[in-house]
Amino acid sequence: MAKIIVVGSGAVATVGVQKCAQNYHVFQEIVVASRHKEKVMELVEKCSKYPTKVIAEQVDAENVDAMVQLINKYHPDLVMNLALPYTNVPIMEACIATHTHYMDTACAEVREKAGFEYGTQWVYHERFKKAGCMALLGSGFDPGVTSVFCMYGKKHYFDTIDFIDILDANGGNHGYPFATNFNTEINIREITMKGRFYEAGHWVETAPLSLKHVYDLDQVGPKDMYLMYHEELESLAKFIPEVKRARFFMSFGASYLNHLHVLEGIGMTSVKPIKFQGMDIVPLQFLKAVLPDPASLGPRTKGKTNIGCILQGHKDGQPKTYYVYNVCDHEEAYQETGAQAIAYTTGVPAMIGAALIVTGVWTGKGVFNMEQFNPDPFMTMLNEWGLPWKENFNPTLIDL
Repeated sequence: MAKIIVVGSGAVATVGVQKCAQNYHVFQEIVVASRHKEKVMELVEKCSKYPTKVIAEQVDAENVDAMVQLINKYHPDLVMNLALPYTNVPIMEACIATHTHYMDTACAEVREKAGFEYGTQWVYHERFKKAGCMALLGSGFDPGVTSVFCMYGKKHYFDTIDFIDILDANGGNHGYPFATNFNTEINIREITMKGRFYEAGHWVETAPLSLKHVYDLDQVGPKDMYLMYHEELESLAKFIPEVKRARFFMSFGASYLNHLHVLEGIGMTSVKPIKFQGMDIVPLQFLKAVLPDPASLGPRTKGKTNIGCILQGHKDGQPKTYYVYNVCDHEEAYQETGAQAIAYTTGVPAMIGAALIVTGVWTGKGVFNMEQFNPDPFMTMLNEWGLPWKENFNPTLIDL
């Protein structure tokens, strides 16, 4: 059985740690560490009903030396990064220094830059390889499950995939006029970036949220879906080289976008520091402090999410279309873990990715994306651990 360190104490960690504790046949000991010791202690208490040993620690995950000390104290089989993506690179550095496996749920970001890309982490491939360990990137839902969905489709139903559309719809309602369902800073930065999709071997940019399609999704209903850039497009374009076009769509309501446009118009979404009463403050970080904590939305949120992939390509020379997706209920997720479906759909795949590494099902030396491994065991565990998926062989493709 395995020992792991989980970095983070937010909503995703709340789900991921509990799911690891539930999977006590794989995870014997879990060390939970973050800056917020009180949150870690709460999470340890949540796991007390499971036989897995759960230990609380405090650490600044952006401090490489502090992470190295923590890893050397416990000698884990894996470090699971469920903190903000700003910590990805420092934790990867610590894992290289200690020859320890690493995994995360989202692409690395730099606060000073308006964007994110896997190149920031792919450059560590040779160093992880030399250290004799592996890094698994993006084992959340999107990225993560969406990439596995695509590779499952290619393995079982396609010779070639020509078009990929990823659809992420949240049909939940938390009752607030405006709030983000996951980390406010990350969420708003993603939404206010230019849209970008892959087509005919190059990237096409669009104005933020300028392309919309109304799509009717199972158990969620008609939703306004907006084209955005999302990091799995980059890895999918790399690992499904024949793909002609790959796009990502996310749902947003009119009220949410109205609030966002006002906040953006008055400068509250900016990441550039400004002087206020003699101090440097970042407007977006101040906005994050003002808005409801996403972790507090669980008991208020009702409704469901629907996230999946529409694939179009060819099998045995014949055109084929395939849709694979998951529906997750906010209230059911909260009842089980104390977190809503957005965190649940990220925390469960994190546990699955970690389990496949520590049990030796997914192996390698270097830096890897989800697309590089056999999708079948991951898909099986989704059904076993709370995120059952459905298939549809006659979906209507989005055509903008």
